[in-house]
Formats: sequence, structure tokens, C-alpha cells
Amino acid sequence: MIAILKKELWSYFGNWSAWVIIAAFSLIGTLFLFFFDNDSNIFEIGAASLQSYFVLVPWLLMFIIPALSMKTFAEEQQTGTLNWLFSQPLKVSELIAGKFLSVWIVGVLCLIPSLIYLYTVYVLGVPAGNIDLGMTFGSYIGLIILIAAFSGVGILASSLSQNQIMAYLLGVFMCFIMYFGIEQLASYKLLGGADFILQNIGFYQHFLGFTRGLVDLKDVAYFILVIGASLVLSNHFINKKK
Repeated sequence: MIAILKKELWSYFGNWSAWVIIAAFSLIGTLFLFFFDNDSNIFEIGAASLQSYFVLVPWLLMFIIPALSMKTFAEEQQTGTLNWLFSQPLKVSELIAGKFLSVWIVGVLCLIPSLIYLYTVYVLGVPAGNIDLGMTFGSYIGLIILIAAFSGVGILASSLSQNQIMAYLLGVFMCFIMYFGIEQLASYKLLGGADFILQNIGFYQHFLGFTRGLVDLKDVAYFILVIGASLVLSNHFINKKK
């Protein structure tokens, strides 16, 4: 698994793709938070808070994480190297775990430049330091866990696809449905009391608690269950390709 993890990380950072994704992610965040005239602009909000950033980031991750995960298995199958990996002395579960961790690590690294936003808001607050650090750090924990969930879904999409384009589109669609689609469907109140259950199937309600600074073990357990289910299903579909 460690060998696969190193190989995948080198494939991301060795050809500049990870650097470009991290830079693009940071640039888009900066433009929305400080320059564009929109509801996320910190200066227009008039409060020393990064909550608008934590609302924006999941939408960016829906497109970034599938872009990272689309190559994990779809590219291997497209180029014919998947059969070569099957012939190596490693389990499919180790192969999936190594690729999952690589996507997760690169996704988390996308958040590192946002510490500059945190410092900026901290300094610009009146008085300086007038920011809810508990809510902020809880939101960061939620983002790290959400990235892991999107990574698991992206790996599953790649294991189901024959090529990278299909893997990317399927990954974006699945991430969108899990984060926003289910929440919106539940908001129509079509199922009566079952709407509450439907809401809790999606990512949004569980991530929302983190953005309030609440690190609830139930929400953590939910995401661990989703990640585990995604990787188990990926293992099943990859084994079928042997």
C-alpha cells in the first residue's frame, strides 16, 4: 500500500498536475472571498469569519476531487496497466487504499493556502483576533473528513468507468447528489416523516454540524461508514475486472 501511495503521489506532483490543481483551487477561493462581488466576499459580509469560505469549498471540491480520482483506476484500465497491477504481489484492498490515501492527501493539501485567509481575517478583525476559532477549526476538521468522503466516492466512480472522462463526469455527479441533491430532494417535503431520514443520508446535514464548531461522533461515524462502503464497493468492482 505504501508503495502504491508513493507512486500515486509522485504521479500527481511529478508532472505538476497537483501543483496546478492546488494553485487553481487557491486562486478561485481568493477571487470569491476578496475580489468578486458575491455573497462569499469577506469585505461585504462585514464580519471576521471564514464561514463563507466553508460554504464555498464543498462546491469546489465536487469538481476538484473527481479530477484527482478519475485516473486512479480508469486510466489504469484504459492504458492496460491494471492487469499488470493484478499480477503484482499485492491485494486489491491495498491497491485501493494506496490510491484513496493519495487522493485524500492532495485534497487536504489544497486547504493549506487557506491558512493565509485565516491569518488575514484574524488580523483584520476589530479588535484583532475577533474570530470564532472553535467554529473555524471545527469547519476545517469537517472539510478534511468531507474530502475523504468525496475521495471515496471518486475512487468508486473510477472503478466503475472505462475511461477518465466517464470517471470524472460520474464522480462529479455522485458527489453532487450526495452533497446537495439528496438535501434538495428532502427539502421538497414529498415523503412526510421520511424526509428527515433522507436528509441524513446525504453529506450536507452531517457537514453542517462541523461548520458550527460541533464535532459530533455521529457525524464522524457517518462519514467513516460512507468512506468504508465506497471502498468496499470499489474493491468488489475492481475484483470483477480480474
